[in-house]
Amino acid sequence: MTKIETEEQLRAIYGPPIEIAVAKCLVALDRHCKRFIELAPFAVISSANANGDADVSPRGDGPGFVKVLDDKTILMPDRPGNKRVDTLSNVLENPKVGMLFFVPGMNETLRINGTAEIHTITEFMDLFADTPKPPITVIKVRIDEVFLHCAKSLMRSRLWDVNAQIDRKMLPTLGKMVKDQTAVNIEVGTQEETDQYFAASIAERG
Repeated sequence: MTKIETEEQLRAIYGPPIEIAVAKCLVALDRHCKRFIELAPFAVISSANANGDADVSPRGDGPGFVKVLDDKTILMPDRPGNKRVDTLSNVLENPKVGMLFFVPGMNETLRINGTAEIHTITEFMDLFADTPKPPITVIKVRIDEVFLHCAKSLMRSRLWDVNAQIDRKMLPTLGKMVKDQTAVNIEVGTQEETDQYFAASIAERG
C-alpha cells in the first residue's frame, strides 16, 4: 500500500469536494446554527499544544449549556472536573480549536472551528449563574467557520437507536478498569465500594 503524502495524491483518490459541502461553510452563526447550539446538551472540543499534540474532550450539561454571545462568538463553561485542564493548557499554547455539537435524536451535527480564549470575567461567568455548578472559567471561542455536518456517521453508527445500546455488563465498571490500568492506590474496600467511590467523585464534581 502506498503512503499518501501530498494533497495531490489525496485528491487523486477522492476527487474534488462536493460543491454543497464547500458552499454550506459559513463564517458566522445563522439562525439555524444558533438554534442547534440552543438545543445541544453535548459537544466535544478538540485542541492541540504548541507541538501539535492533539486532544479531544467531551463536554455536556443541559440543552444550551454553550451560550451564543453574538454571531461570531460562543461561550463554553469549564466546570469542576479532574483538574487535568488539557484543553485549557493547550489553548494557552495554541488557541485554535474545533467543536462538534450533538442533539439527541438528530443525526446531523454542527461543526465549529475557531480561536479560543480563557476568561473569568464576571460578565461571562454570570451567564451561567443559573446552573447548579457554576464554571471555574469560561472558554470564549471566536468563530472562523461553522457548518452543519451530514447524518451519515450517526446513521451508520445507530447512535440514538435504543436497540443498538450494549449490555453495560459487556465492559467492567469504571472503577474496575481504572484499577487495572493504573498503579494509583484507589482501593477503598470491595469492588462495590470502589465503584461507589468513583460514582460519588463524579457526582461531587457535577
